[in-house]
Amino acid sequence: MKAIVLLSGGLDSATVLALAKSQGRECLALSFTYGQRHEVELRAAARVANAQGVAEHVVYPLDLRLFGASALTADIDVPKDAVGAEGIPITYVPARNTIFLAIALGYAEARGATEIWLGVNAVDYSGYPDCRPDFIAAFQQVIITGTRSGSEHGEPRIVAPLIELTKGEIIRRGVELGVDYSLTHSCYDPVDAGHACGHCDSCILRRRGFEEAGVNDPTVYA
Repeated sequence: MKAIVLLSGGLDSATVLALAKSQGRECLALSFTYGQRHEVELRAAARVANAQGVAEHVVYPLDLRLFGASALTADIDVPKDAVGAEGIPITYVPARNTIFLAIALGYAEARGATEIWLGVNAVDYSGYPDCRPDFIAAFQQVIITGTRSGSEHGEPRIVAPLIELTKGEIIRRGVELGVDYSLTHSCYDPVDAGHACGHCDSCILRRRGFEEAGVNDPTVYA
């Protein structure tokens, strides 16, 4: 069974790739260079894809800086030490997962893949609306009603195996599967050397996850 795996280079997507491979999927990885300030994550995605072995790794160019309106794609400061703050944070990129899934869907149809795997999480996350189960269910309906493969076969099926897990549970599962988290990158605002800032939402949630899992955090923090 062939699967498209959205691979950002972070710990969640690295775990999803390992899960898909552990279930016998032939994995094709899809990453995006979209003008993100933390583009260093693409090097991590390449390391993870190489370490775990994928049939193909596509890096799709997409410049969301044209829209901006996010601390990840515009000259806006990334919030620090603000996990749990009310509202959707400025690190939310407008419609990013909708855009990514639409491109993954085209890739899946072109390659005959029957599944799209991604690492969205609705427990230890920053409150992004496109990481929740109702969004995934809605996009599945888009596939069924708006594509040839969907109308004929009800596929590809979206697989989001981490959506109800804590970061600690995700990390423990990854360790069981042999994921090397030293290859991954999560920080939204890395310093010039590429080291993690240690204070953005993504860094804090990552560090808490390793603490919860009782696993050594291999991240180099500035």
